Amino acid sequence: MTDRDAPHLLVVDDDSRIRTLLSRYLYEQGFRVTVAEDAAAARRALAAFAFDLIVLDVMMPGESGLELTESLRRDGRDVPVLMLTAAGSPDDRVAGFERGADDYLPKPFDPRELCLRIRTILRRAAPAPAAPPGAPVQLGPLRFHPDTGELRGADPSQRLTPGEAALLAALARRAGEVMSRKEIAAALGTPEAGERAVDVQVTRLRRKIEPDPREPRFLQTVRHRGYVLRPGP
Repeated sequence: MTDRDAPHLLVVDDDSRIRTLLSRYLYEQGFRVTVAEDAAAARRALAAFAFDLIVLDVMMPGESGLELTESLRRDGRDVPVLMLTAAGSPDDRVAGFERGADDYLPKPFDPRELCLRIRTILRRAAPAPAAPPGAPVQLGPLRFHPDTGELRGADPSQRLTPGEAALLAALARRAGEVMSRKEIAAALGTPEAGERAVDVQVTRLRRKIEPDPREPRFLQTVRHRGYVLRPGP
């Protein structure tokens, strides 16, 4: 992997010592790194470069990391965000996830753990390889056949309903791409059903294809944008 091919990270922290340490360590681990001292500098960097992930301090003067993340998601920016904070209570973590963060690491932290979490997020965010139309889609131990609507490898009681099969087929045709609720409803031929109906159908489908529907691995929510299917072994 050349430097140009290495994942490009944006590290945002108002503490210059932390910026220097993280920049040096992550560079040694094979990443390209750009640093910013606050949200304003981060916005300038985001306007100039495409980043694969943001390592973002929560508590900064001016616009906080939470506010910046929420703003990015509202603008349709789905770059992964790993938040760093000295406030590591469950309520703080929930607040971060509600604003659109992908992971949360309390300070102080081991740089090795930070690096592992970054790599995990990048693997999860990597687009799925395109499959030929109608080709089976692997979802862990399950295999979905879009042409027949059949979910193989599942408990017989977990057979997909026609609506669930149509939803999964629509997502599979655009695997790795975010589909809005309106696009999904249109693909299902039910644009009048509304976004809430799509959410209900997604919840039902997750119960049949996800190891843990509360922590979706394959059918993921992209805050403020919609849903994306990420097939995988």
